[in-house]
Amino acid sequence: MLVEGHPMNKLAFPAALLVVALATTVAAAPRYIELKPLADVVDAPVAAVSARGPVSLPLITWGGDVATVHGNGDARATRSGSIFDRHGLSFRLVREDRFAAQVANYLSGRTPYLRGTLGMIASAADVLSRDARTKPVIFYQLTWSSGGDALVVKSGIRGAADLKGRTIAVQAYGPHVDYLVRVLADAGLKFSDVQVKWLPDLTGTDDSPMAALYQDDVDAAFVIIPDALALTSGGSVGTGAEDSVQGARILMSTKTASRVIADVYAVRADYLAANRAEVAQLGQGLLEAEQSLRQRVAARESDPDGYRATMSSAAELLLDSAEALADVEGLYADSEFVGVAGNVRFFTDANHPRRMSKVAAEIVAGFRELGLASGTTALVDAGLDYRRLEAGLGGDAVERPRFREDEVAALVTRRQQRNALDEGALFRFEVYFRPNQSSFSADLYQGDFERVVDLAATYAGAIITVEGHSDPMGYLRAKKNNQPNVVLGRIKQSARNLSHGRAQTVRDAIIDFAAGQGVGLDASQFAVVGHGIAQPNTGICGADPCAPKTEEEWRSNMRVEFRIIQVEAESDVFQPL
Repeated sequence: MLVEGHPMNKLAFPAALLVVALATTVAAAPRYIELKPLADVVDAPVAAVSARGPVSLPLITWGGDVATVHGNGDARATRSGSIFDRHGLSFRLVREDRFAAQVANYLSGRTPYLRGTLGMIASAADVLSRDARTKPVIFYQLTWSSGGDALVVKSGIRGAADLKGRTIAVQAYGPHVDYLVRVLADAGLKFSDVQVKWLPDLTGTDDSPMAALYQDDVDAAFVIIPDALALTSGGSVGTGAEDSVQGARILMSTKTASRVIADVYAVRADYLAANRAEVAQLGQGLLEAEQSLRQRVAARESDPDGYRATMSSAAELLLDSAEALADVEGLYADSEFVGVAGNVRFFTDANHPRRMSKVAAEIVAGFRELGLASGTTALVDAGLDYRRLEAGLGGDAVERPRFREDEVAALVTRRQQRNALDEGALFRFEVYFRPNQSSFSADLYQGDFERVVDLAATYAGAIITVEGHSDPMGYLRAKKNNQPNVVLGRIKQSARNLSHGRAQTVRDAIIDFAAGQGVGLDASQFAVVGHGIAQPNTGICGADPCAPKTEEEWRSNMRVEFRIIQVEAESDVFQPL
């Protein structure tokens, strides 16, 4: 099955077909395509939405759509007594993974709805907004991708900054374009710093990013998890045997970058104006379906027949086989449903770091650089009252810490002792302070604090180390004055204690700053480290820090360093939501 829209996460392709696909992949060179604005790709006339029969509601092959199937009564056509039926809705579910085809159906009036990632809809905003009737209005967020999409890299790429000068394979118009946009931006890179090769397909063909990574001139690829596991010998490091690439590894997946790919529904502006009640009822029905699905999954042991009926129906509609239960379970596991609280934050919380307007703006900025969007068409939301839609749901589950703080501390300590904190480090940056500084106010460091808050929210599956460093001049003067080793040892320990305390102060100041902005950071995500004088920016000369030669070098050692570190493989550290 060819998927051009959203990843089929953790799908177990039929073995014979997979072997054939991979065999041809290795032998054949991929067919790269030119990335053009969808306005130059989609040629469909604008027409009114058809009033005949049930409304066509698009699906894509993704775990969030399991809830949509469930809301429809675990059926293609709305079943009597289903959640959607109780809200007066009547739909015919139609899976369409080719986003260009979805756009054509939407413009021509075959459906008033669009289903995709926020980035996919942003990529079509220009063509959809040429006629006021078809301007897309975002009205519901289903999920965040939380593990099913990955960036696989070859040897020599340790962090995102190492992508500079490299060639990256990505599916055109697919779910990974906005992923690429965000990763490059956080690494301080522009599209001119990398070469992107665009592929027409997402998976399973010679023209997919996975196939491109077999080529010597491709260094990295954005792929779905089944392909990532194949390329990396099961998620470790590729050996070159079977389907893997020598030295290939997963740099990060959306388990780490868990607030990058947002799955949403949009509706035509003219249809919303005429049928606002229906759109609101669909929003409420999706919320109820999501909660009902959670309950069904939780009761899989006590009600196996009900669970199997739901998952079999979803497998039939999303994967063309009612027996693909393991595959649809994988889709579901890789989706983080956001519920009422998530929709409220996404659409209405002006301070939320991953609100729709902010995520859309960063996507459009990247698309403009790519030539994929003009940047003049802003995505808008429907302004639904999600708190009213919450009636009868019983509220969302209480959020819990995502990390085990004791295990995070132990992991960081082990890596620090091996001088290996760079292991898994995706991004890093430094904040400098004045001599003898002991407090860090938002007035002085607002921009830096905002950056940390944004990274913590976007890479919610990563840990963030806050690492204090101290000025080595006191130690160097004491050594020059022939102070005994016991005194030198006390100076080193004092510097470690001071740097740890300073890092702790910075961490607390950031959490307090976020709270003052109405943003609750997960304290378990942060690990504090005190390096003292062990890692000065001026370097090590022999066994001691090198003495600064200028005031600039001297000040460069007085810093707090932040690292965003993926710990997906550390099952004793990370606990999924």
